[in-house]
Amino acid sequence: MANIKMHVKTGDNVKVLSGKDKGKKGKVLATFPDRRMVIVEGVSMASKHKKPRRQGEAGGIIKQETPIYACKVMNICSSCGEASRFGRTVLADGTHVRACKKCGETRSK
Repeated sequence: MANIKMHVKTGDNVKVLSGKDKGKKGKVLATFPDRRMVIVEGVSMASKHKKPRRQGEAGGIIKQETPIYACKVMNICSSCGEASRFGRTVLADGTHVRACKKCGETRSK
């Protein structure tokens, strides 16, 4: 699968719609379009056992984010502050931008 489009991008603020972290908000740290998954800051935390590899390096149990399906998150509009869908609009100069469906605020890609 090549060139899969997603409704969220790295750096977007999103709200989790379902699952154990329902209602949490966070920033998208990474996207995986081929797997249709995203990593959201502070969401879907898992414990990872890390072994020290060099002398002086600390080992132990680390908490880190795991990927969740992109369909389980929704963009948060920066102007109205609510989770809403985003559409694409064309400005007068011909550039394509994302626009909030609730308030109409435009945001560049």
